[in-house]
Amino acid sequence: MTDRPLRVLIADDDALVRGGIRFVLSMAPGIEVCWEAADGARAAALALEHRPDVVLMDVQMPGTDGLTGLVRLREAWPEAVVIILTTFGESDYVTRALAGGAAGFLLKDAAADDLARAIRAAADGDAFLSPAVTRQLLDGLNTPAPSAAPPPAPGIALPEFAAKGLKELSAREREVLVLIAQGLSNAAISSQLFISEATVKTHVSRVLTKLGCDNRVQAALIAHRLGLVRN
Repeated sequence: MTDRPLRVLIADDDALVRGGIRFVLSMAPGIEVCWEAADGARAAALALEHRPDVVLMDVQMPGTDGLTGLVRLREAWPEAVVIILTTFGESDYVTRALAGGAAGFLLKDAAADDLARAIRAAADGDAFLSPAVTRQLLDGLNTPAPSAAPPPAPGIALPEFAAKGLKELSAREREVLVLIAQGLSNAAISSQLFISEATVKTHVSRVLTKLGCDNRVQAALIAHRLGLVRN
């Protein structure tokens, strides 16, 4: 392991927003904002050149939007860790970002502690999914989109398919799934269930495989939609 700070790239067309995030993160130990971009194309190019630990990507930007930037980046660098910055009312876009491999979702008005925690969790292979974003995504998935909105992207695991995999989960794996859906990190799950983080990672991997999910964010949404977690 290295003691260097986590290097972050911020992609947002609003310079004030970028400045605000940079200021907040300047007070977070072990995190450093190293690059900024005003559109998805520049963000993807910078990320491919410098390989940041985490990219914070806005959805709606002029020129190349964040979703296109996310897809370009992950096609060229599948290991890229991208957290989507979103606002309420963008659930259709966030759903597409989920299918595109986003590591997590964060509201732009999130508390400073949540922002730093999300970055650390994503860099560690976890996913930060706040209850507010979870509810937004669920509302978007359960409400027909207006004709002007972009259609949901393929690749979202649906409850009809996931219910099958749910039956294959062991009791412990089901416990882990519920805790994932509550937004807990591997470390927090380890502490709550009194098992090692290595064991948690094994359980998480099995849960994702059995549910047919690409990441734990999809698993969290499935858990909510199947009624395993009550908001």
